[in-house]
Amino acid sequence: MKTLNPEIVEASVTGMFKTILILIGALVLLRFLGRVMIAKRNLDQERADLAREKAFVRERNEKLKNFGRVTVSRTKATPKGDVQDVDYEEVK
Repeated sequence: MKTLNPEIVEASVTGMFKTILILIGALVLLRFLGRVMIAKRNLDQERADLAREKAFVRERNEKLKNFGRVTVSRTKATPKGDVQDVDYEEVK
């Protein structure tokens, strides 16, 4: 039976520890990058929500400002000969 060389065994034990430390470091780095990406996505979502809320408030204020006012707008130009007067009857 052949005996193991202690230098080879010692080198493999240190190599194993080095590999484990590298794997742990890689996992910590990936976890950190994942959290940074989630934070960036949340920040972008918050900005979009804020812009949507500002647009809603602006539209609401515009509607409240014009509440009760009557506006007449033309949807399409009609020639003068195409206008038709209509009589109405009162409903009792």
